Amino acid sequence: MNKVFKVGLIGCGHIAETYFRAHKYFNNFKIVKCADIRDSASKKCATKYGIQSLSVKELLNDDEVEIILNLTIPKAHYEVAKKALLHNKHVYSEKPMAINLSHGKELLTLAKKRKLYIGNAPDTFLGGGNQQSKELIEKNLIGKINLGNAIFAFPGVQSYHPNPEPWFSKKEGGPVIDMGPYYLTALVNLLGPAKEVSGSIMRGVKKRTIGIGPKKGRKFKVECPTTYLSTIVFENNTIIRLTLSFDVIAHQRNHIEFYGNKGSLIVPDPNMFGGSVYTCKKLGQAWKEYKTGKMPLGKINIRGKSLRANESPINANYRGAGLSEMAYCIENRKTHRCNGELSLHVLDIIQSTMKASTTGKKQKIKTTCKIPKKFTLKEIKKILK
Repeated sequence: MNKVFKVGLIGCGHIAETYFRAHKYFNNFKIVKCADIRDSASKKCATKYGIQSLSVKELLNDDEVEIILNLTIPKAHYEVAKKALLHNKHVYSEKPMAINLSHGKELLTLAKKRKLYIGNAPDTFLGGGNQQSKELIEKNLIGKINLGNAIFAFPGVQSYHPNPEPWFSKKEGGPVIDMGPYYLTALVNLLGPAKEVSGSIMRGVKKRTIGIGPKKGRKFKVECPTTYLSTIVFENNTIIRLTLSFDVIAHQRNHIEFYGNKGSLIVPDPNMFGGSVYTCKKLGQAWKEYKTGKMPLGKINIRGKSLRANESPINANYRGAGLSEMAYCIENRKTHRCNGELSLHVLDIIQSTMKASTTGKKQKIKTTCKIPKKFTLKEIKKILK
């Protein structure tokens, strides 16, 4: 029987619902208290989920809380995570771990010094889609992967988020910080660390209109580039062309495609846990489908439309798996997969992509990390209810 870690939530915004849903699936953590800089948001969350509302200071000083779940906005991730570590609490944050590399390095150093765990979303690469892809790649099914394409492109979060302004702000805005972590973490999990990136940008409309909530119809200023076109070279010399855009109404390209010397492979949506993997080994041959619907973290579990834009009854969403796996590793003194080294490397690629794209100069990736080990069925079952 696993220990049930008591979790304190800081940041009671849009994504919190997904982590509370994780209580249905995972057996070793429980969100027991919450806090937010907006007292009204904390109290609303506490009432909805039957937990205790505290101030941020009170929560950090609460001896009952063992792990801080940091769901604040990106620019606050560093500050909250640092405070959690200084209060001798493990911390698991939403992506990215910080919005600049120096802060990420500081958090990792502090966690190691205090012998605490630091974990970060995304954990979607632990799901059936990415893990099935990993298995096929490790079996050398498509041979050496030489190149590939990846794309995230849609009109922007203003259509479904009641407070979209941070996604378009000067320092923390743009699709690389928002969606880059999903794609880059998935790519690193499958290909290993990156070593170099180049790119270019496009700026879309100067003002956007909020689509839902109390501010619906209000226009706000866009302060950052909204499309990035980059080329990433990995340490194994695989080259990936990555498009991240808030300026595309619709497209029909696959999320991720790999082209090896023995065939090609399609990786499903890295922002979700399930989806089929496809391979083709010969020109003109039909694509072979590898379904993930019977995998524990690949089963469809979204039965109704959610506030999350891409959640529908055809998706598998087990966010919280990374937090649960980290809790299991804390108890058993193992290295967790959504670890600080991986998150720091992804942050390095994010920052380097933005710099390369805005300056037009190639950027060397300064960090590296170990490729996460495959998340086995035996390991997954240990944390599931």
